[in-house]
Amino acid sequence: MVLVGPSAPNGGLFAGPRHAAAAGDVVSNRVMTWNICNPCEVSDVDRAADIAAYAPQVIGLQEACVRDVERIREYLENLHGLAYHVEYGSVLRKWGRCGGAPWSPGAFGQAILSAAPMTDPVNVEYPDGGSEDRGYMAVTTTVAGQPVRVFNTHLAQRRQEAVRAEQTRVLAAEAARHDRAILLGDFNAVPDAPELARIWALATDADPQCRPSPTGTCLPTTDWQSKFDYVFLRGFVPLRHRVQPTPSSDHHLLHTDVKPT
Repeated sequence: MVLVGPSAPNGGLFAGPRHAAAAGDVVSNRVMTWNICNPCEVSDVDRAADIAAYAPQVIGLQEACVRDVERIREYLENLHGLAYHVEYGSVLRKWGRCGGAPWSPGAFGQAILSAAPMTDPVNVEYPDGGSEDRGYMAVTTTVAGQPVRVFNTHLAQRRQEAVRAEQTRVLAAEAARHDRAILLGDFNAVPDAPELARIWALATDADPQCRPSPTGTCLPTTDWQSKFDYVFLRGFVPLRHRVQPTPSSDHHLLHTDVKPT
């Protein structure tokens, strides 16, 4: 039996990864989200190679230490010929997460890498992060030749539904101000979770088969076979969508090609 189309494993109708020899140019309408896993004993060389295989225009990273992102960015340019700008949305300074010295721990949170310059960056910590400080960051950049407000978030850990509901209220209120927006991140909730209702009312998932209902067919984005990671689109429509497991993290690479509406 052969499965084809968007319901096939890893998202059908999508070109395979770029070979390293084809590196040097990003795909200007491709966006990616990835929780890179922390703490995990993973090489930043491998993380950079995972990103370079698909060469997105914009990447939102979660559970990101500033030092790791700096190295990933250097490897993307030096080993793969991919040059990115970077903005950070750190919400913690934590020695246990990011190393450094106890009196000068590394910064931890989100990051956005973009092939185009970014403007108007903001970094917002949610009023209640739950069991760990959480927040969102946002920048204005270019995707598919159009200016867009890009948000990157990591919501409260599992079994904290009420906390996530308040976090999505804050995030949705800000995203609603923009006619064209992309919301990336690890939302720590399955598609039909009530706390995501405000986001679904605002934007659509990049996976056209995924809906916040039992009839939706949502590809899992984690090693434990749950969909927690999303690319929500406002003012864009998806062209192709892929979920790619990787040994570098317990979350899969999730990326989509888009066009403006």
